[in-house]
This record gives sequence, C-alpha cells and structure tokens, in this order.
Amino acid sequence: MEDIMATDRRPLEGKVALVTGGSRGIGAAIVRRLAQNGANVVFSYSASKDRAARVVEEIEALGQRGLAIRADQANAVEVQGLVRQAHEAFGRLDILVNSAGVFVTGMVGDPAVDTAGFDRQIDINVKGVVTAVRTAVPLLGDGGRIVSIGTTGADRIPFAGASDYVASKAAIAAYTRGWSRDLGSRNITVNIVQPGAINTDMNPEDGPFAATLTGLASLGRYGQPEDIAAAVAFLVGPEAGYITGATLNVDGGQSA
Repeated sequence: MEDIMATDRRPLEGKVALVTGGSRGIGAAIVRRLAQNGANVVFSYSASKDRAARVVEEIEALGQRGLAIRADQANAVEVQGLVRQAHEAFGRLDILVNSAGVFVTGMVGDPAVDTAGFDRQIDINVKGVVTAVRTAVPLLGDGGRIVSIGTTGADRIPFAGASDYVASKAAIAAYTRGWSRDLGSRNITVNIVQPGAINTDMNPEDGPFAATLTGLASLGRYGQPEDIAAAVAFLVGPEAGYITGATLNVDGGQSA
C-alpha cells in the first residue's frame, strides 16, 4: 500500500518533460506541476533569463532537476536544438508540452494590421509546435505523451479581431487528431488542452477582454494557470493512457 501511495503522489517519478515557453504564465505553472509530480523538467524561454533562472530554482526546491534553454519558438533550427538538448541533458524524453505561444489581434481588411506580427504568430503557434513534435517523435520513448495548449476560441470566437490567433490554434487541434493516429502504434498519446479565460500577462483578469469573457463563463470568473497545469498533469500521467486525439476545454463553462 505504501508503494502505491508513493506512486500516486509522484506519478511522473523518473520521467523527463520538455515544456516550451515555461518561464511564465501557463507554461511556468505546468513546469512547477510536473516537477511536483516527480518529473525532471527542461523548459524554453525567449527573453527573461532571470525569470527562467527562478523557475529552475523552484524545480530544484522540489527535489527535481531543472534546465532552462533559450530558444526562439519561431526559429525552426532553435526549436530542433531545444528538443535535442533536452534529450541529451537527461538521456531520455518522455513528455512534450507545447505551451509557447503569442496572441496577435487584428480585424480582417484593416490596412493598419500588423502583418509581420501575423507571420510571427503563425511561425510560433503553428510551425514551432510542428517542428517540436517532429523533432521529438524519434526521441520519445514508446508510451510517451504530447500535449499542446490551444484555445476555446478554436471552436467558438466570442469577440472580433481574433481570427488569425484562433486559426493558428485550430490548426494545432487538427494536427493533434492526426498525430494521435500516426503515433498510436507506439502508444504515444497526443492531446490538446484548450483554455478559456485564464489570468496571465497575455490575457489578465482585469484586461480589455475581461468583462466579455467573464460574462460568458458559467462560473463567472477567470481561471488561473494552475487550472491548466492540473489538466496537463492528468493527461501526461499514468491514468490517461487511453486518452488520445482528445480536446479538453478548461474554461469555467465558457463553451457550455
């Protein structure tokens, strides 16, 4: 009984996870939760070396090994290097969580729209995820886990100006279903978590979209990054081995 309880407390003991965009917000919450569950965690960051160092300290305070690697998710070569470094550093790779993303808005037909920002959004939200998965697949052990962070906007868009962003996330939802077919024979599961309104720097609970999104949620409030981390922790854990190709909305009832 004691052995079973220990496993339950640290279900990811001995596993190695890579989380893209893990220095802040939802990504950092995922990193912390996976470390709490017993995983050694590598994560990427794009700008804040100091913030990344603090997250590594948090991982190590939990008794796990942590490694932060700077990588631009829009740069395919850097993403490939990130995945390979993660594998080399720990000698294995069991879990890939695609959390890095950007949110660029703009109305269709607006001559002032940020086309460069749109291109970078596609590079990060779509191409970066695809590159990470393609690079990781040969390195993942059979029975591995892949989870991407999407948005409920991929299914229902509650306000104007978000079409480019939600389209980028809808693409990953489609890839998720396809990858689950490709990797099923290796018992690698592939799923996507679609957050609703989550309190982050990208979409704060006192920000410009707060009134609209809070009103749409059955619970009438924003969620927290830890809510998404809990969903990811379940999907990469041993109890979710028969869940693949699935979309899990964590949105307080926004899509009800």
